[in-house]
Amino acid sequence: MTAPELERSLVYHCRVFDVYEGDVRLPDDRIARQSWIDHRPCIAVVPVNPAGNLVLINQYRHATGGMIVEIPAGNMDREGETVEQCVQRELAEETGFQAGRLVKLFEGYLVPGYCNEYMHFFLALDLRPATLPADEDEYIQTMTVPFSEALRMIKEKEIIDVKTALGIQLARAYREEAAREGVRSPSLSAADAPVSPVPPPGP
Repeated sequence: MTAPELERSLVYHCRVFDVYEGDVRLPDDRIARQSWIDHRPCIAVVPVNPAGNLVLINQYRHATGGMIVEIPAGNMDREGETVEQCVQRELAEETGFQAGRLVKLFEGYLVPGYCNEYMHFFLALDLRPATLPADEDEYIQTMTVPFSEALRMIKEKEIIDVKTALGIQLARAYREEAAREGVRSPSLSAADAPVSPVPPPGP
């Protein structure tokens, strides 16, 4: 149940999120002053290549003070774009691949204490080369590691991004369950996740 807002004021606006302050009525009828961030929905994707290794990115994040190892992720900021189309676009922009199969792993709020950012987690399989230009404000390097190495990196705090740690663990659990069942688990085929054709590389 969402608490009724008695009033709200916009404190800050940018292309990705808005910051508000306002009075809200709590479920026990008390009035509280709160601040919150209204954020676009977003995606995170765990790419696994045909060899069974993870394709991760090493990305510069000014807010954290430098480079940080992550899974590809991004905001749903294109008009009319579906969740699956966003996944394919972010994959192409950040790793140079798209997926022949997408498996939905999880979805939920990232920081519900002050933000409504809602993330959809996917596993990307049957990767094929497909490149789209990266965002101008991003600096990204790709890296390929086996699951065992990624788990070690989480344990040793070489991976400190929460969505990345969660995504890797979700993907590992899915693969282990699929291996035990010995069947190809339901997923979204490439036809279910349409994306604009990737233009050929320039001369």
